[in-house]
Parts: sequence; structure tokens; C-alpha cells
Amino acid sequence: MRSLPEADPGMPDIRSPLRYLWWNARMQTPALLTGIGFATVWWLVQALVPAVLGNGIDAVTAKDTRALLTWSAIMFGLGLIQAYTGIMRHRMAVYNWLAAAYRTVQVTTRQATRLGATLPKRVSTGEVVSVGNSDISHIGNSMDILLRGTGSVVAIIAVTVILISTSLPLGLLVMFGVPLMAVAVGPLLRPLHKRQKIQRDLAGDLSTRSADIVAGLRVLRGIGGEQVFAARYREESQRVRHAGVSVSKVESLLEGAQILLPGVLIAVVTGIGASFAIGGEITTGQLVAFYGYAVFLIGPMRTLTEVADKLTKGHVAARRVVRILSIEPEVSGGTGTSEGGVLRDSYSGVTVQPGVLTAIAAGAPEDAIAIADRLGRYSDGDVTFGGADLATLPMAEVRTRILVADNGARLFAGRLRDELDVRGDSSHERVRQALYAACAEDIIEALPDGLDAVVAEAGREFSGGQQQRLRLVRALLADPEVLILVEPTSAVDAHSEARIGERLAKARAGKTTLVCTTSPLVLDRTDHVIYVENGRVLAEGTHRDLLATSPEYTATVTRGED
Repeated sequence: MRSLPEADPGMPDIRSPLRYLWWNARMQTPALLTGIGFATVWWLVQALVPAVLGNGIDAVTAKDTRALLTWSAIMFGLGLIQAYTGIMRHRMAVYNWLAAAYRTVQVTTRQATRLGATLPKRVSTGEVVSVGNSDISHIGNSMDILLRGTGSVVAIIAVTVILISTSLPLGLLVMFGVPLMAVAVGPLLRPLHKRQKIQRDLAGDLSTRSADIVAGLRVLRGIGGEQVFAARYREESQRVRHAGVSVSKVESLLEGAQILLPGVLIAVVTGIGASFAIGGEITTGQLVAFYGYAVFLIGPMRTLTEVADKLTKGHVAARRVVRILSIEPEVSGGTGTSEGGVLRDSYSGVTVQPGVLTAIAAGAPEDAIAIADRLGRYSDGDVTFGGADLATLPMAEVRTRILVADNGARLFAGRLRDELDVRGDSSHERVRQALYAACAEDIIEALPDGLDAVVAEAGREFSGGQQQRLRLVRALLADPEVLILVEPTSAVDAHSEARIGERLAKARAGKTTLVCTTSPLVLDRTDHVIYVENGRVLAEGTHRDLLATSPEYTATVTRGED
């Protein structure tokens, strides 16, 4: 099977679920058309079988051996064609399912990367997880069913033409009966659509709840909150179960209609056909053919009902995907350039000089975080980088040249060396120096495989302090032009904190570095300290100068202690 096509990076602006499904179909037009061709031939061959069988019976009745052999050969040929087209139809159906499903994964992943920090602010974790868990399956099914659905329509038309040419009353009965039965299931689709949306929203919320519980399980155990959150989870899971049962009630009616309505049509066609055969209006072979057609029509008619069901589910799933795709990032870049230099936030007055280890000590930690976000272009602000407005630079360039490392960063699952050296271009000596600067050698020495050890999800085998030091190693190995560290030592002991402060200054000597911290052990080893109160610069100088001249700074960094 050929490789799956990549999602189009130039995807048009999609504002509705139907437009998204149409775009997905357009992206795989050749595969869809090929699959529809095989499906159409597959259905048509099956539609011809009753006619060939009827003619064979008439040949037996007429004792025409030559005609019997001819129709037998035709039947054998139809069987071979049906086998081949059936295999190819299924093959193309699987390909189209995978292409639609994983193209959805591609575009949502690309959008998540584009949104960056905007995504968790606008969409819950559970909703994003639901796209990868269930929505891609429904979107894939909506592409898959187009093959059989189109072929079934052609087959019904072909059978109708054959029946009309044989018996006008029976042909008209089928021609009008099939659309009426398709319309009869219409009233079930709207409540199904509504209930499926409710069930998916509740399932997304439950996924978010479970992710939060797993992430905070250690804290919950520490405060004895497991039972409380377990009760909340049970309550929400029951709501999801009830919503699922509500969906299944409508789906069961839909499934029942798929059996009952075609059965009624079969009974009517067979009964009328039998009366025509008794009256001599049609032959025995034609009667058998009519019965065969009536039974055959169950398949195409059920397929049409399945089309309505799967397209409805695909529409609901596409609505969630479109919601994510329609989100615009809070910040965007331009096409400007900058040679670098002084990094300045006009609102707060914070100025980071090139080649200097600068620290921000804020009376409120959120003020320092807000400044770091503006300097790193994670939120809007009047920030200049050298002689250029930071907002005019391309986002890719900003992310490459300015790195904001905070404690919200995660360690991903995989080999530890790969998680620390994300670009894969650091020498062994450079990795060793970064580990030394972050006081993380003991972490590596305690691992049986050292840097080749496999890290579990979110680095859960490491303590909070160990994770913080490993994140610092990763930031140092990235070696950006401007490195902004937010509370890099808040989870380590005082001894390690003092060593990190001293070694960080040496590791980043001559490079632009900004540390947001209120630790005196780190502040004392920086070149320049900026004290921020109420979001504005209140005082600047060295750590010791500010201790002597600024009571507010002293109260903040010593926490009221002598």
C-alpha cells in the first residue's frame, strides 16, 4: 500500500465542519475516485447476479443446454470480478480511512504547534485528546463510507432500470419505495446528532479530569484528597455513561429501521412478483430474479442508512476539529529583522543588556512571569530587541533566538540524552558541562544506563528538584542568544541552589541571560538585579547595593528575615 499523503500546509480557511470534510475529501480525490470506481463495479456485479440466475433458470425450464452453459460462464465471470473488485474496494477503503484520520492528526498537531501557549488557554486537554482518540475514527469512517455509499446509489439505479424494463409496476415500486425508506430514517438523525455531541463533550471533560488527577496524584495523596476526586470522577463518568446510553437508544432504533424497512419492501416486491408469475405476466426465472433483487436491495439500502449515520458522526467530530483549527494564536510575527542587542520591555521598564547575567526580583511572582512572557513573545507587549520591535520578527526566529524556560516545561518520554539535547548536535563534553552547571551529575550517576536511560512520561521517576535541574540542562544545551529562566532553583536545596547560581554565571559568561528569581543565593551571583513592584521597575543595581538602598527589595528577597 502506498504511503499516506501529507496534510497540505496551505490548508484554506475552514469555518464549518462540512467544509472541513469537503477539504479532506478533496485532498485524497484520486484515492477516493479509485475506491468509488471499485465499489461501483463491485455493487453492479452483485446487481447483475439475480438477472443472470433468472436467465439460467429459464434456460433449464426451456431445456436449452447451450444457453445454460453460457449463463453459467457469465455467472463464473461475475464471481471473479466481484472477488477482485471486493478486495480492491476494501483496500482503498482502508487507505482512505487512514488518510483522512491521520491527516486530521497532522493538521491538529501542526495547529497545536502554531498556537503554542494559546492552545491550553482556549481548549481543554481532554478535548484535544478526544480528537486523537475518537474523532479521527469518525472522520475516517465518513471518507470510507463514501465509497460504498456512491456505489450503492448506482446499484439501486441499475436494479430499478432492470426491474422497470421487466415489469413496470415492480420497477416503479422499487423506484419510489427506496427513497421513501431512506427519508423515513431522517427524523432519527437530528436527535442522534444532538446526543452524540453531548456525549463527546462530556467524554472530553472526563478525559481532562482524569489527566488532572493523574498529574496531581502525588499532591492528592499528600493532602488525603484521593477519595474526594475519585467520587467526582465516578460522578462524571456516570454522566458520560448515561449520555452513551442515550445515544445507543437512538442508534438501536436506527439499526432496527435498517432491518425492518428493507424487509417490508422485500415482502411487498416478492408478493406482487409471485402474483404476476401465477398470472403468467413474468416467467419463473424472472420471479426468482425479482426475489434476488429484493434481497440484494437490503445491502444498498442499509449502506445508505449507514451513510447518513457515519456522515452525522463525522460532522460532529469535524466540528471539534474545526474549533481547534479556527483558533488564532494570541501573538503573531512579522517579516522584520534584528541584529540583536538590548532587549527591553517598555511597559515595565525592564532592560536586559547583551552579554550580561541579569536578574528580575519581583514583589509578586506573577509580575516576573508576565515580563518573561512579553520578552519571549508569548504575550503581546511593547518589546524591542536591538533596534527592532520584537512583534515584527518572524515567530520562528523569535523562538530560536529567545528561549523562555519555566517550570511548566515537561520532560517527554524517550532516551534521556535525546530529551536533554533536543537538537542532537551537542558533544559529550558539552553535555557534561551543562550537567555540571545544573548540578545534575548525581542524577545521571544514579541511573543504571546513565544518559541512555529511558525516561517515563513527564519524567515521573524524577523528583521535582531533579526535574527542575534536568530542565535547566536542556535550556543550557539549547544555547539560545537570549536565555530567560523563570525560578530555575525553586525546588532544589540551598546548597545546590548556591552552586547552580555560581556555575550558571560561568556557563553563560558573555551571553545574554535573564533569571526571574527572589533567591538571594542566585541574586548574589548575577551582574545586575532589577527589582519590580506592581509590574514596574522600582530599583536597579547589584544584589548587595539593593540590600543597602531598597527596603522593599530587602523585604522581598529575605522574606522579612535578618
